[in-house]
Order: sequence, then C-alpha cells, then structure tokens
Amino acid sequence: MGAESATDTAPRSGGTGDGEAGGRAGQVLSGLAVALGLVLFLAGFGWGAVVYRPYTVPTRSMSPTIEAGDRVLAERVDGDEIRRGDVVVFKDAAWANAPLVKRVVGIGGDTVACCTDGRLTVNGKEIDEPYLPEGEAAESMAFPTVTVPKDRVFLLGDERAGSLDSTAHLQDAASGTVARSAIDGRIDAVVWPMDGLLPRPAGFEALGGELSEPGPFRMLVGMIVGGAVLVMAGAAYGPVAKRVGGARRRRTVDAGAG
Repeated sequence: MGAESATDTAPRSGGTGDGEAGGRAGQVLSGLAVALGLVLFLAGFGWGAVVYRPYTVPTRSMSPTIEAGDRVLAERVDGDEIRRGDVVVFKDAAWANAPLVKRVVGIGGDTVACCTDGRLTVNGKEIDEPYLPEGEAAESMAFPTVTVPKDRVFLLGDERAGSLDSTAHLQDAASGTVARSAIDGRIDAVVWPMDGLLPRPAGFEALGGELSEPGPFRMLVGMIVGGAVLVMAGAAYGPVAKRVGGARRRRTVDAGAG
C-alpha cells in the first residue's frame, strides 16, 4: 500500500505543476500577446486607411523615383500643406480625366525656369535634383521663365523627356500651373515593390522654405509588423510548451526506469 500511495501522489507533469500547455501563467501571457498583437495589427491597418490612399502609377513619367505599375501610398493632405519637392497626386480636367502624379517644383510667387548650366532654377537658384534619371538633364528642352500664381503649383515629372507636365501646358491660361485645391494627396512611400519612403528632396532647401515631413508610415509599418509577431508568438506558445513538457516527462520516465 505504501508503494502504491507514493506512486499515486507523484506529480504527473514532471513535478512542475504547470500542466501540459506550459502552465497557467504562460497561457495568460500568450493570450495577452495575441490580444495585444491583434489590436496593434488592426489599428495599424485602420489608421493607415484613414491617413493614406493607395494609387497605382500607370506611366514612367516619375521614373526612377516611381516606376510604371508601382503601388504607392499618398497621405491625405490639404493643398495648403504642399511644399516644394513634394510628389503629389492631383486631378485637373485640363490635363486628363484621371489622377496624375508629378513633383512640385514651384509654389505661388516662385519664378521657375530652365535651364542654367543644365539645371532647373527656382527664384534664380539652381536646384540639385538627384532623383532625375542618371545622366539626364533637368529638362529635355528649355522653357521660359514662369511666375507661379498664388494658390497654384508648377509640376514636373522626374522623367523629363517623357513627362507631359506643366511644360506641356505653358500656353494654357494658368501657364501650366495647377490649383492647390486640385491636389488629392502627397506620396510618402512606394509599397509595391517595397521601396519604402521616397528620398527627401533636399535640393529645395537652398530656397529657404521648409520641406514636408513624411506621415506616420514608419509607425504604421511598425504597428502592423509588431502586431503580427505578437500574434504568431502568442499562438505558438501553447504547442511549443506542450512539446517541451512532453520531452521533459519522457526524460523523467526514462530516468525512473533506469
């Protein structure tokens, strides 16, 4: 009877009292990880849907910054928030009946001209444009000085030789400029392929104005990725703990048999 009593009261989980799935504390923590991960993951997508609008760019007019077929995220901003160097999505009936993507090189009051020493000039200052295709001049052909009216912007594509931009509309009443109110968003990042944030247009800093700061793209990516990791880690805890516990029990049984 004494031997049977000792056998009946021996711990059945390797002496830890943790149970087959890693113990009560582990289960609680894994549940919290899954819950927090889901909150972060869904909040990241929800916030992104409010802040950003996706577009597919159909042409190479912004190459090499954005290639044809690239999927981009444009932050929903008011036209008054647009600065020099921003890549924007806009719609102007005089240009096309579809959204277009170009770079803002001049804002209200600026004088834009090309070219001086092969470079675009804004307010008489030469602009460094590292985003242009390698070896390409700032413009395929010179254009006269344009003074940008108030509340309007002057737009160029990065692929100047193949871009139907403001230079193609110089004979229009607004000298090729577009109203700020026609701008739907400022492109922050290329998400397919995953090129990330657009390079900062530092060449426009020479004009003394502020450059736009990117939206919460990095934070959103961090929330989504972090949430996914927490969900997977929390969901994997139970099976992993069960396997580890089983291995410990087998070792205990083998040791007792020895």
